[in-house]
Amino acid sequence: MKTVKIFFILLLLSLSCLGQNDSLIKSKRNMINKLTSHEKHVLIDKGTEAPFSGKYNETKAEGLYVCKMCDAPLYTSEHKFVSTCGWPSFDDEIKGAIKRVPDADGRRTEIVCSNCGGHLGHVFKGEFLTEKNLRHCVNSVSMKFIPKKEDIKEEVIYLAGGCFWGTEYYYKNLKGVIRTSVGFTGGSKEKITYKEVCTGTTGHAEVVEVVYDKNLIEVGEIIKLFFEIHDCTQINRQGPEIGEQ
Repeated sequence: MKTVKIFFILLLLSLSCLGQNDSLIKSKRNMINKLTSHEKHVLIDKGTEAPFSGKYNETKAEGLYVCKMCDAPLYTSEHKFVSTCGWPSFDDEIKGAIKRVPDADGRRTEIVCSNCGGHLGHVFKGEFLTEKNLRHCVNSVSMKFIPKKEDIKEEVIYLAGGCFWGTEYYYKNLKGVIRTSVGFTGGSKEKITYKEVCTGTTGHAEVVEVVYDKNLIEVGEIIKLFFEIHDCTQINRQGPEIGEQ
């Protein structure tokens, strides 16, 4: 009887581990699906971006560098230095953020994100470029840079895509968006109430004001999402919402 109990306990533990593994696999698959083909080439297929082509090669602003695939913190701006090698260089890392793996070529040491395993680049010793005598040579495309608050560059865009609360929902938690607010644009009166606009006679349209940090998200990404969340071929209607507003 005791043997049977132990067997069922082990079986339950195995099933639990399988469920966790499935969850981890789905999570990583979702992360990979969000990458562009170039990002996949570097982060997944262990490719290398062309030298001097990366957006962070000459970045000197204060802030944090995080993994492009999973957002795990990797380096701070204090770790970064100018090496003129053509790729962002760091002489230290955030503790536990980087995993070292012997490279397939048998000569170099690959560095990957400890959290998701995404390829970052390679690490080199003995070059004496800094006091720490260490250089993490990292692809820009493998990272995202989050500047300190004073370095944030705010931009504003107004979007009219039907119900402003419905449109705002998709932008409120979008990475790179600082804040959102809703209101009206156009129309025959400067000051108007929601009740008046809902009569459909004032000529106003419901809009969302999206304030974003252009360091973290490009306006093209915001516009792309805009056309994905509404049907621009419908006139005075979005789904069940009817009216020119």
